[in-house]
Amino acid sequence: MTAWWGHFGLREPPFGLTPDTTYYFPAQPHTDALETLIYALAAGEGFLVVEGEVGTGKTLLLRQLLSALPDVWQPAFIPNPSLEPRGLYAAIALEFGLSSAGESEALLRRLQQHFINLARQERQAVVLIDEAQAMPAGTLEAVRLLTNLETEKRKLLQVVLFGQPELMEHLSEKHTRQILTRVSFHAGLRPLDPWEVASYIKHRLGIAGASRTIFTPWASMILWLESRGLPRLVNILAGKSMMLAFGQGRCRVGMQHVLAAARDTHAARRAGIGHRGWWLLFGCVLAGGALAGGMLLARGWP
Repeated sequence: MTAWWGHFGLREPPFGLTPDTTYYFPAQPHTDALETLIYALAAGEGFLVVEGEVGTGKTLLLRQLLSALPDVWQPAFIPNPSLEPRGLYAAIALEFGLSSAGESEALLRRLQQHFINLARQERQAVVLIDEAQAMPAGTLEAVRLLTNLETEKRKLLQVVLFGQPELMEHLSEKHTRQILTRVSFHAGLRPLDPWEVASYIKHRLGIAGASRTIFTPWASMILWLESRGLPRLVNILAGKSMMLAFGQGRCRVGMQHVLAAARDTHAARRAGIGHRGWWLLFGCVLAGGALAGGMLLARGWP
């Protein structure tokens, strides 16, 4: 029996939720953030922050940064920072290939010695922390203590915090304001616009092996409206839409498939297209369906 993605001529499912750098799409906000991070790290800045709503692609950007870092950096990736200080030190030590035994003070000294050794080799330690808004205030303070070690010219440890908008609120609180004053670069990830969503769909389908157009222009428009431009929700709705089209024996995904997928998805139902979205569609129809469709295709809609 042919898998649903094989029905569309694809080698694999194109809209998986696992952050896979093979499918990384260089949308403008992500490209700007990645370039900012690489520049700031090269400049030796201590604390960097990447902020974005749930589903904007922070974890995939983090993994793309990991793959783009030159060998001069030794990274440690912490995916779950909701730990007490000793637990965080132990997790970072393990990422750097060190022993995680001992209390916080012993771990701190071990890590600091490791950073000194790396500096002697002309290398740089960097800790990348995902979901940083979940870090307790005491653990954030523990990270700050880690970054205190520096030479006359540079920090011996750099830290990049990836988090939801609550992260900046967290850093503005009384017990964490010292970290906020050390944040030298801040990048924000916004949702994708309609043209970026269309290009995003085309990009992922192409990597999965598509040789023809699968989503109609109006399906892409509805997908943008229902997903609110959030890449994670785009993936969920696009995958469901393709399965619905497959179930009907269709070779193209239409707006009816996307709408049905949205009705079946709680995250989309919470907001839906709404009055603003329907007025936008109505305006496009009034402007002339053929003209609007031609403009969409000219802008690269699949």
